[in-house]
Amino acid sequence: MTIALHYCHITVNDLDDSLAFYRDALGLDVRNDVSSGEHRWVTLGSSDQPDLDIVLSEPHAGRSQADGDALQELLTKGVLPMTVFSTDDVDATFERVRASGAEVLQEPIDQAWGPRDCAFRDPSGNMVRIQQQAKA
Repeated sequence: MTIALHYCHITVNDLDDSLAFYRDALGLDVRNDVSSGEHRWVTLGSSDQPDLDIVLSEPHAGRSQADGDALQELLTKGVLPMTVFSTDDVDATFERVRASGAEVLQEPIDQAWGPRDCAFRDPSGNMVRIQQQAKA
């Protein structure tokens, strides 16, 4: 038996603003953009992980009004779980993302537990960390 992560969801306020971050700044490829009524879901991914998709959606997409409102409140507070990406060059990735105008939370530093990493907020306030594994 095998098991693997296939989808990861990130809740955002504005899909187009978020595309400028995830597609343009981080360099992910848009794999799908699906509308259903007044909502849409955008799926992105990296050629390095062809079987893993990141799905961007707004708080009320596919949810009840009450659930969407609760999710919107958490998004507004900035307390939704962070997303962590890995790269082979965190310093170059940091410069590319910073040049996009993204809010910098932490410049690249060597962490005591191993990786060199940095952190940003996406346009909706989600924390996004980017790490590079320590060289042996």
